[in-house]
Amino acid sequence: MLTVAGSDSGGGAGIQADLKTMLALGVHGMSVLTAVTAQNSQGVSGSWELPEEAVRAQFRAVADDIGVQAVKTGMLSSARLAAVVAELLTGVDVPVVVDPVGISKHGDALLAAEAVAVVRDRLLPAATVATPNLDEVALLTGVAVAGEEGMRAAADAVLAHGPRWALIKGGHLGAGSDAVDLLTDGTREHWYRAPRHSNRHTHGTGCTLASAVASYLALGHDVPDAVGRAKQYVTGAIAAGFPLGSGIGPVDHGWLQRA
Repeated sequence: MLTVAGSDSGGGAGIQADLKTMLALGVHGMSVLTAVTAQNSQGVSGSWELPEEAVRAQFRAVADDIGVQAVKTGMLSSARLAAVVAELLTGVDVPVVVDPVGISKHGDALLAAEAVAVVRDRLLPAATVATPNLDEVALLTGVAVAGEEGMRAAADAVLAHGPRWALIKGGHLGAGSDAVDLLTDGTREHWYRAPRHSNRHTHGTGCTLASAVASYLALGHDVPDAVGRAKQYVTGAIAAGFPLGSGIGPVDHGWLQRA
């Protein structure tokens, strides 16, 4: 399975979280690096994009020799790189999970303002599943969700841009409720609920969930089953999240092996 995303030097999110998730779920992980961040438990202090030709070369090296069974995209940083990745995905006939990463757990911008339209208009149509959180839904579509009842409108707004399925992550809804996610293709609805854990060490949840969905798709599960299994995996990883540094620690990608 191939992840196309940025590097998190602190190891909690990005490429590092993706590869850890793939290993935990029994999938061979491969990577296309789009950007390097200087990042720790307190936030992102720097970010540097890779050249367009480096992104293309990494993708072709993997796809043309080894092949891929699923692709997950994460941090794409700029309009230029988002367009390159969208173009590369047009030639890959496998499930694609698009995590439209816009803002880090600490509130740092990971997608340039001018890149939002490219992600919305060129990348979402290539997605088998798009996995925005509520902040990313607002960024991409302008739809603000204040409660669970608004998640259907959010899904409709995302689906209007072309993904086959939209997974609207409700983790940013008010504390005290279950962590609820909605998966729909516009006809069928699947709701996934899990207890909301009080653990604040949740860095990497979005990357981890999207990578888990893609991993289960690569293993042959259909979309609703892949999402259900991924939800169970990330819920356990959140429950086992641990302190690292002086800020927000990561989820525990290896919890299954110790369970």
